[in-house]
Amino acid sequence: MTQMNAASPALSWFGIVRLGLVQTALGAVVVLTTSTLNRVMVIELALPAMIPGLLVAIHYAMQVLRPWLGHGSDVGGRRFAWIVGGMAVLAAGGLLAAAATALMASHLALGLAVAVIAFIMIGIGVGAAGTSLLVLLAKRTAPARRSAAASIAWIMMIAGFIVTTAVAGKALDPFSGERLMLVSGTVSAIAMVLTLLGVWGIEQPDISPDTTSATAERSGFMEDFREICREPQARRFAVFIFVSMLAYSAQDLILEPFAGSVFGMTPGQTTQLSSVQHMGALIGMILMPAMASLHSDWRTRPQPWIIGGCLASALALLGLVGAATVGPAWPLRASVLLLGITNGVYAIAAIGAMMNMVSEGRDNREGTRMGLWGAAQAMAFALGGGFVGTAAADAARHLLPSTASAYGAVFAAEAALFVLSAWLAIWIKRPREQTSTLAAQPANLGA
Repeated sequence: MTQMNAASPALSWFGIVRLGLVQTALGAVVVLTTSTLNRVMVIELALPAMIPGLLVAIHYAMQVLRPWLGHGSDVGGRRFAWIVGGMAVLAAGGLLAAAATALMASHLALGLAVAVIAFIMIGIGVGAAGTSLLVLLAKRTAPARRSAAASIAWIMMIAGFIVTTAVAGKALDPFSGERLMLVSGTVSAIAMVLTLLGVWGIEQPDISPDTTSATAERSGFMEDFREICREPQARRFAVFIFVSMLAYSAQDLILEPFAGSVFGMTPGQTTQLSSVQHMGALIGMILMPAMASLHSDWRTRPQPWIIGGCLASALALLGLVGAATVGPAWPLRASVLLLGITNGVYAIAAIGAMMNMVSEGRDNREGTRMGLWGAAQAMAFALGGGFVGTAAADAARHLLPSTASAYGAVFAAEAALFVLSAWLAIWIKRPREQTSTLAAQPANLGA
């Protein structure tokens, strides 16, 4: 494994924030394509909601390529080109998606065809840039700072969501196809500038006899991928990521309809409720590294933090079950805030563990390993954020006597998934006898 030696010093806090700029850029382009364009297609163009839903699903589906994209960065041993190249593909895809949306107003079939190509580019760009960025952040950050680094990166990504939606929302009025393309092009250009500012000079060349030999002896992608899938820790963590992220994302599309139908909230009020949840997530993301810094065993024993985050999220979801049972008398905002906080703690604990474990295994496979976990997350979000939660709510409404009980059943099922995730987290780390070979390797992420 590549050591953080004098040639490759650990990142300062400023360096970590610089890499966080790439997450901000990723968030800015993605939120414009998955949120703003979604609204334009459904409201301004009066298209069925399933059209943007399918396009977003394509973007997630393409991220199944993350292991292959990560392997590409492993082969060369450099992440810079993959981050910048991936962002270039993402930015171009974002602009093309805006052009396709504008085109749909006059040539629907052609616009849809162009949109499919654009969202394929968006998925590939996110996979290439996001996977290599996480590996670079993990490899260049001192172990004691990785939890805080994960928190900074994700907070900056959410900042990209917030700033982009606020500024772009004002810039799009009065709406026109030309204005949409102008705004999208501006966001894409800013994203490229932020990416270059973030990664320029961060990655230090690591050319040594060991590294050169490892690069020369590299096997093909499928052999590397199968080898990583045979690693018990990598395999277990991929399963954990899928199940826990499914629980994490399954309520995304049903929380606002639940608040509207059971609590009688207006669209504006439910939007504010979502902002309460996002604010809670930010609080949780800030709390997690602060709590972890008080315990020196965080890096070597991440399971208690992950398990605690999963169980706390399950309890918060049971609060929403209570809201569905009691109705308007229940303190819904407090429950949603608690859900956001616990989800934020869980997310940073999981991402911090991911960054620490990415090099625990055979050398020079970090990108492929991170890609496997990223693909598991993307599949979970594709199912949970786009299908499972809403489908389960629809099915429950047919089987249960009231809408409130249907939503309550879905929230309870999500809580059960978080409990299952906590159980899976117990088995993430390899047994002690299997880690003995790792102890002899140079210290890096998992040391």
